[in-house]
Amino acid sequence: MLSLDLCLVFALWVLCSHAETSVCPQRGWDGDSQIQVICYLVHIRGEVLSRHLLCALQARPYGLLKPTALGKIPGRFQLHQEALPHLPVPPLQQTLDRYLLALQPIISEEELNHTQELVAEFRKPGGVGERLQKGLERRAKKTENWLSDWWLKTAYLEYRLPVVVHSSPGVVLPKQDFLDRQGQLRFAAKLIEGILDFKTMIDNETLPVEYLGGKPLCMNQYYQILSSCRIPGPKRDSIVNYAKGKKQSRHITVVHNFQFFELDVYNSDGSPLTTDQLFIQLEKIWNTSLQTNKEPIGILTTNHRNSWAKAYNNLLKDKTNKESVRTIEKSICTVCLDAPMPRVSEDIYKSRVAAQMLHGGGSRWNSGNRWFDKTLQFIIAEDGSCGLVYEHAPSEGPPIVALLDHIVEYTKKPELVRSPMIPLPMPKKLRFNITPEIKNDIEKAKQNLNIMVEDLDIKVMVFHQFGKTFPKSEKISPDAFIQLALQLAYYRMYGHVCATYESASLRMFRLGRTDTIRSTSVESLKFVQSMDSPDKSDQEKADLLRTATQAHRQYTDMAIRGNAIDRHLLGLKLQAIEDLVSMPELFMDTAYAVAMHFNLSTSQVPAKTDCVMCFGPVVPDGYGICYNPMDEHINFAISAFNSCADTNAARMAHYLEKALLDMRILLQSTPKSKL
Repeated sequence: MLSLDLCLVFALWVLCSHAETSVCPQRGWDGDSQIQVICYLVHIRGEVLSRHLLCALQARPYGLLKPTALGKIPGRFQLHQEALPHLPVPPLQQTLDRYLLALQPIISEEELNHTQELVAEFRKPGGVGERLQKGLERRAKKTENWLSDWWLKTAYLEYRLPVVVHSSPGVVLPKQDFLDRQGQLRFAAKLIEGILDFKTMIDNETLPVEYLGGKPLCMNQYYQILSSCRIPGPKRDSIVNYAKGKKQSRHITVVHNFQFFELDVYNSDGSPLTTDQLFIQLEKIWNTSLQTNKEPIGILTTNHRNSWAKAYNNLLKDKTNKESVRTIEKSICTVCLDAPMPRVSEDIYKSRVAAQMLHGGGSRWNSGNRWFDKTLQFIIAEDGSCGLVYEHAPSEGPPIVALLDHIVEYTKKPELVRSPMIPLPMPKKLRFNITPEIKNDIEKAKQNLNIMVEDLDIKVMVFHQFGKTFPKSEKISPDAFIQLALQLAYYRMYGHVCATYESASLRMFRLGRTDTIRSTSVESLKFVQSMDSPDKSDQEKADLLRTATQAHRQYTDMAIRGNAIDRHLLGLKLQAIEDLVSMPELFMDTAYAVAMHFNLSTSQVPAKTDCVMCFGPVVPDGYGICYNPMDEHINFAISAFNSCADTNAARMAHYLEKALLDMRILLQSTPKSKL
């Protein structure tokens, strides 16, 4: 039988190989058609052969596999996932060597000498490091991804600070040109239709597979972001995903004036509502929620996770409340129809919108118009400002931005002429019974939130002088160029460099999330020290800049291939906890604490849309910096805390702008050396 299967696969492969030739173009042998054949083979012959064929298909230069008109492709997602490699456990000695190298620019020589002794002890043959490494390797053999569950718990579900500002990123979209309720609702209706259009690709498993450097990426995060919600717990939260069950969610939650509504978005025949139908339903919601709700129940989701868990259990004691909360949790997503923001000058408008996306402006403004545990919340204000905020646990930024790009493009499509519409039922208002205890919980949450709102210092800067085209023209990675500018800005402000986090995608691996690109390197330190030094020529400075960008590029490549140090070190630490052994001194060392104190927490989240993602700092005396490099400009969002006297978002923006300009002048004034 095996030889028969091999012959069958070979024959199919020959057919598939001619897909792009003139042999059979009319037969539609595109990527998805091939995958349907493989799914059939899985069904009748088992998995092994088909997996080989899928790997071969994915190795071909397809770019994105296009969704087809064939409709649902059952099993494609699982097949794609199973063909992805497992995340490797890096060699122990390699990680320890690279750890010492990463420490060099950020700690003193004395501290480094002490850490070298601890590393020598940790790496001894037969010692604690080797035992923990073997434990990790065993874990890697018996799990789909040795890191993913640990990372989800430690980075998100066990993190006890509020998700608002501290965890959930926001996205600022371009301002829309409507200025009234009609425009707001019309845009919201079109946006919802775009979400449902994207959802169809997820449901039918026809979502285009993404590639990085010719390698297919894990698509799992796309299947986690709709119909999912975070649930607070006393020590650890959990995530529920209603997209996976047989009975899928058919509704979204709409919030207006702090009041929540269940809006069915599918007709009885299963077809999604049209823009016109959605507009009428949104008008009904608007007209039945003209007065602001006295008790903004959504404010509870902004609180410290332990406090919210207690309030959550209290809230759900009432049957009506429980039904309303479950309806929100089960919804596909939330759409927040916000009141207009307070008017501000043009130069700070985008910064104010970023704040609205992150926290809603406080209890007096739009913070009660949210359910921050919901994975996706689209925000549309009456004055044309819009964007989203998302709960970070299920996904990184790129899948969210890909969804946004799709929706933004969809909203630009001309509307089709529709036939007469069938009357639709009234959207259901979600009721809450507010006891004195719940009222007290809301008041406490309001106070805590308003302190957070006052503390967040955020600045959106559009750097207009050049975009990614310039570094590319110099044969420099735009991301490396921007990271070096951040290093230079920080060094000029503080006279030293700091531990810097840049997220690197691990989606080349099954269930991959992120690792850390450590942008502060020996090479970056040499460059920033030289930049304002009279002892160095411009040519020397330019050479150091190029060397530093190459080092950053190499670290990035190493990270996305699963060979960075941060998640490996975390894994060794968590393995020690799991094995109930005493914590190795390496992880109790001051140097380790310094290395993990990221004064600069950064992320590049590129998008086709002219938008920018934003998030709060991860340490009290740090910055959160996100950027979207467009061809001829760069969008930056810079955050800090007002409670720290040493940090200032506007000041950082000023120094960053100067660093970018100075680096361009330097490169333009010197010939490219042959490094």
